[in-house]
Amino acid sequence: MEHVTEGSWESLPIRLHPLVLGALRELGFPYMTPVQSATIPLFMKNKDVAAEAVTGSGKTLAFVIPILEILLRREEKLKKNQVGAIIITPTRELAIQIDEVLAHFTKPFPQFSQILWIGGRNPGEDVARFKEQGGNIVVATPGRLEDMFRRKAEGLDLASCVRSLDVLVLDEADRLLDMGFEASINTILEFLPKQRRTGLFSATQTQEVESLVRAGLRNPVRISVKEKGVAASSTQKTPSRLENYYMVCKADEKFNQLVHFLRNHKQEKHLIFFSVQVSISATILAFCSCLSLPGLKMATVMPAAPSALKTKEERQGEGKGILHIRRAESFLRSPASPADSGFHFRGQSTCACVEYYGKALEALVKSVKIMCIHGKMKHKRNKIFMEFRKLQSGILVCTDVMARGIDIPEVNWVLQYDPPSSASAFVHRCGRTARIGHGGSALVFLLPMEESYISFLEINQKCPLQEMKLQKNTGDLLPKLKSMALADRAVFEKGMKAFVSYVQAYAKHECSLIFRLKDLDFARLARGFALLRMPKMPELRGRQFPDFAPADVNTDTIPFKDKVREKQRQKLLEQQRKEKRENEGRKKFIKNKAWSKQKAKKEKKKKMNEKRKREEGCDIEDEDMEELLNDTRLLKKFKKGKITEEEFEKGLFSSGKRTVPTADLGIPDSEEDC
Repeated sequence: MEHVTEGSWESLPIRLHPLVLGALRELGFPYMTPVQSATIPLFMKNKDVAAEAVTGSGKTLAFVIPILEILLRREEKLKKNQVGAIIITPTRELAIQIDEVLAHFTKPFPQFSQILWIGGRNPGEDVARFKEQGGNIVVATPGRLEDMFRRKAEGLDLASCVRSLDVLVLDEADRLLDMGFEASINTILEFLPKQRRTGLFSATQTQEVESLVRAGLRNPVRISVKEKGVAASSTQKTPSRLENYYMVCKADEKFNQLVHFLRNHKQEKHLIFFSVQVSISATILAFCSCLSLPGLKMATVMPAAPSALKTKEERQGEGKGILHIRRAESFLRSPASPADSGFHFRGQSTCACVEYYGKALEALVKSVKIMCIHGKMKHKRNKIFMEFRKLQSGILVCTDVMARGIDIPEVNWVLQYDPPSSASAFVHRCGRTARIGHGGSALVFLLPMEESYISFLEINQKCPLQEMKLQKNTGDLLPKLKSMALADRAVFEKGMKAFVSYVQAYAKHECSLIFRLKDLDFARLARGFALLRMPKMPELRGRQFPDFAPADVNTDTIPFKDKVREKQRQKLLEQQRKEKRENEGRKKFIKNKAWSKQKAKKEKKKKMNEKRKREEGCDIEDEDMEELLNDTRLLKKFKKGKITEEEFEKGLFSSGKRTVPTADLGIPDSEEDC
């Protein structure tokens, strides 16, 4: 390993606590990295910092050490339930990693307690743990931390606990904003004291992060650490020890190339990324372009500026008229939603590529531990992450949930099966290898019409790549993948969802001049996914695919290998057949019109028919009808006692047109005889 140093820890202008220095020696960090030597002195001198440094440069210690030193120097010692520092990070994996690093340093200081608040755990248990053990240093994801502020009814008054806060750290700040945590961060900031030290750490400083810096930091010091030997004008974000490659291959050759590569590197550790995290708004728009969902109102979802920039009134009003993404997502996932009534493609398909190709690699790459991880996993995610970190060799198939800040020891290769949706995500993916002085390699697979993406990366990110030639004698493994789909409906459905997910992600790519949907060879792409037939989706509507030969099989007859799932499917099919028989002969609603409009039209037609019948069956002239109505009104007044009998009779006969029989007016016959 090549040492990337800026002097020893003892050379800092502010001397560190001896026990902190001891923890650094135990971890094997005798020297500082550039970002650490630049950030730590400023952070400890009551400065707010916004640090930008290449991924894998040691940013975690750049804020963990100042947090400890600041809390150790407090005049008034923290009580058990007083929070002195909060570290916010976008993903639970990164939060777990930071919590582990922090634990090495708090171990010699029993006066400090730390607590981890992340999703996938019982919030009630988190509340009980804090009340029992305290939490002077909190490591949390934004959603769970925001939720903790709302747990006052359960005995946790976190708003009071954070009044003693000294330090706030936002790690991977740009990712926090990209993932839609603006509202949560804004809510959290409103609870925190203004007099604090704040640090923003990231590998890329986006415009949104700059806005957050201006809004949330007081006279911040900006720190930008570049790679050694890189020109001052350069903005390269990848480590200099990273060897970056690209391979150009056709869509139906890519999977074969991937498997061949993995078979030749079995003793190494790999991360394989898939670009399938389509925004839920895009998924909803694509979903609703296929279906007319009753009662679902669509609205445009616009990207918002960081909420820390907005006034309180603007923040309160910003939700009006906008479709709330989380509610829409829960609608698509709910068991009662139309999406679960037999339609195949919904918001859950965004992680289908990971599940599909993970299953395929397990069958085709033998004697290698293969694991899958994506954002839709709940409790299993933490277990898989921790297990993979301990492996000496293996393959982790993942989405961009693993692209930020995650430190997995000795990753040899980062393989990008398809390019990410943004250039900054490309940088973060590559940064999972070649960390803190180690070497590493990255390879991205590109389609022939995407080759200009290489020039784009060199200009946009100053990220040079070198070409890797196609491997020979790879063999065709797609027939085996088709056989797997024919044998198990779960594989067949995952393949279809993966294809839809890929196409939707492609249509929403940031660099739309290079990644153009109209340039995709859908037939070759479908063969590359080993599809048995083309799915029905808006992007394929009206297209013909003479180069794609669907399998000669009725896909409805493909069973699940899981007998329980197959039994449930057969039960559902029988229920649908029964409903179909019962509904035969009934007039059906027009499918391409909303149900509410059909009902309104039917009601209007019914009223028109009733009016026509009244008009056709009525032979009374208008004048007679008016007189009859007047007589009816008089009768009502008489019965209510508002007029006397004399006034009633006078009103009846004043017109002189006709007389009304007293029997019809409800007057007894005895009165008529008098």
